[in-house]
Amino acid sequence: MIEDDFYATIKLKTGEEIFSKVAASEEDDRTILIVVNPIVISEIKSRVGVVGYKIEPWLKTTTDDMFAIDLDNVLTMSESSDIEMIMMYQSYVRQSNKEKNNESKINRRMGYLSNVNDAKEILEKLYKNS
Repeated sequence: MIEDDFYATIKLKTGEEIFSKVAASEEDDRTILIVVNPIVISEIKSRVGVVGYKIEPWLKTTTDDMFAIDLDNVLTMSESSDIEMIMMYQSYVRQSNKEKNNESKINRRMGYLSNVNDAKEILEKLYKNS
Protein backbone atom coordinates (compact mmCIF):
# COMPACT_ATOMS: atom_id res chain seq x y z
CA MET A 1 0.00 0.00 0.00
CA ILE A 2 1.44 3.40 -1.01
CA GLU A 3 0.73 6.41 1.16
CA ASP A 4 0.08 9.91 -0.26
CA ASP A 5 3.22 11.58 -1.55
CA PHE A 6 4.85 14.55 0.14
CA TYR A 7 8.01 16.66 -0.10
CA ALA A 8 10.78 15.79 2.33
CA THR A 9 14.41 16.19 3.20
CA ILE A 10 16.00 12.80 3.83
CA LYS A 11 19.29 12.23 5.64
CA LEU A 12 20.72 8.83 4.75
CA LYS A 13 23.02 6.82 6.99
CA THR A 14 25.77 7.42 4.41
CA GLY A 15 25.65 11.14 5.23
CA GLU A 16 23.93 12.17 2.01
CA GLU A 17 21.11 14.69 2.30
CA ILE A 18 18.49 14.68 -0.46
CA PHE A 19 15.28 16.57 -1.14
CA SER A 20 12.52 14.84 -3.06
CA LYS A 21 8.87 14.05 -3.49
CA VAL A 22 8.41 10.94 -1.37
CA ALA A 23 5.84 8.17 -1.02
CA ALA A 24 6.07 5.42 1.59
CA SER A 25 5.19 1.84 0.75
CA GLU A 26 4.82 -1.20 3.02
CA GLU A 27 6.24 -4.35 1.42
CA ASP A 28 7.03 -7.65 3.10
CA ASP A 29 7.04 -6.26 6.67
CA ARG A 30 9.38 -3.40 5.77
CA THR A 31 8.92 0.20 4.71
CA ILE A 32 10.27 1.42 1.39
CA LEU A 33 10.52 5.10 0.47
CA ILE A 34 9.86 5.82 -3.18
CA VAL A 35 11.67 9.04 -4.10
CA VAL A 36 11.02 10.85 -7.36
CA ASN A 37 13.68 13.11 -8.92
CA PRO A 38 15.80 13.32 -5.75
CA ILE A 39 18.13 16.33 -5.66
CA VAL A 40 21.10 17.52 -3.64
CA ILE A 41 21.13 21.20 -2.71
CA SER A 42 24.35 23.07 -1.91
CA GLU A 43 24.65 26.63 -0.66
CA ILE A 44 26.73 29.01 -2.74
CA LYS A 45 28.59 31.29 -0.35
CA SER A 46 30.57 34.47 -0.81
CA ARG A 47 32.22 36.84 1.64
CA VAL A 48 28.85 38.44 2.37
CA GLY A 49 27.12 35.12 3.15
CA VAL A 50 24.83 32.80 1.23
CA VAL A 51 24.27 34.07 -2.31
CA GLY A 52 22.23 31.21 -3.73
CA TYR A 53 21.79 27.49 -4.08
CA LYS A 54 23.15 24.88 -6.47
CA ILE A 55 20.76 22.06 -7.35
CA GLU A 56 22.08 18.79 -8.74
CA PRO A 57 20.59 15.35 -9.28
CA TRP A 58 21.29 12.91 -6.44
CA LEU A 59 22.61 10.28 -8.88
CA LYS A 60 24.37 11.83 -11.85
CA THR A 61 25.04 8.75 -13.98
CA THR A 62 21.48 7.55 -14.50
CA THR A 63 18.47 8.74 -16.44
CA ASP A 64 16.03 7.08 -14.01
CA ASP A 65 13.88 9.48 -12.03
CA MET A 66 12.37 7.11 -9.43
CA PHE A 67 14.27 5.21 -6.73
CA ALA A 68 13.38 2.95 -3.83
CA ILE A 69 15.18 3.45 -0.51
CA ASP A 70 14.78 1.00 2.35
CA LEU A 71 13.79 2.85 5.53
CA ASP A 72 16.63 1.01 7.31
CA ASN A 73 19.07 3.18 5.30
CA VAL A 74 17.46 6.44 6.46
CA LEU A 75 18.84 8.28 9.48
CA THR A 76 16.08 10.89 9.59
CA MET A 77 13.40 12.41 7.40
CA SER A 78 11.62 15.73 7.66
CA GLU A 79 8.46 16.57 5.74
CA SER A 80 8.85 19.97 4.09
CA SER A 81 6.26 22.68 3.70
CA ASP A 82 8.89 25.29 2.73
CA ILE A 83 7.36 26.89 -0.36
CA GLU A 84 10.72 28.23 -1.65
CA MET A 85 12.34 24.81 -1.46
CA ILE A 86 9.37 23.14 -3.15
CA MET A 87 9.34 25.79 -5.90
CA MET A 88 13.09 25.31 -6.54
CA TYR A 89 12.55 21.55 -6.72
CA GLN A 90 9.60 21.82 -9.11
CA SER A 91 11.51 24.28 -11.31
CA TYR A 92 14.46 21.88 -11.45
CA VAL A 93 12.20 18.93 -12.37
CA ARG A 94 10.47 20.93 -15.13
CA GLN A 95 13.84 22.05 -16.56
CA SER A 96 15.31 18.54 -16.49
CA ASN A 97 12.21 17.12 -18.18
CA LYS A 98 12.50 19.74 -20.94
CA GLU A 99 16.13 18.78 -21.48
CA LYS A 100 15.28 15.06 -21.63
CA ASN A 101 12.45 15.61 -24.13
CA ASN A 102 14.29 18.16 -26.25
CA GLU A 103 17.50 16.29 -26.93
CA SER A 104 18.70 18.01 -30.06
CA LYS A 105 21.30 16.71 -32.45
CA ILE A 106 24.32 18.71 -33.45
CA ASN A 107 23.91 20.64 -36.68
CA ARG A 108 25.84 23.36 -38.52
CA ARG A 109 23.50 26.13 -37.31
CA MET A 110 24.78 25.53 -33.76
CA GLY A 111 28.31 26.53 -34.73
CA TYR A 112 31.28 25.53 -36.79
CA LEU A 113 31.89 21.80 -37.14
CA SER A 114 35.28 20.43 -38.07
CA ASN A 115 37.46 17.39 -37.69
CA VAL A 116 40.32 17.13 -35.19
CA ASN A 117 43.10 17.80 -37.70
CA ASP A 118 41.43 20.95 -39.09
CA ALA A 119 40.70 22.27 -35.61
CA LYS A 120 44.29 21.60 -34.52
CA GLU A 121 45.65 23.45 -37.55
CA ILE A 122 43.39 26.47 -36.96
CA LEU A 123 44.26 26.62 -33.25
CA GLU A 124 48.00 26.38 -33.98
CA LYS A 125 47.72 29.30 -36.45
CA LEU A 126 45.84 31.36 -33.87
CA TYR A 127 48.48 30.56 -31.23
CA LYS A 128 51.41 31.46 -33.54
CA ASN A 129 49.77 34.75 -34.58
CA SER A 130 49.12 35.92 -31.03
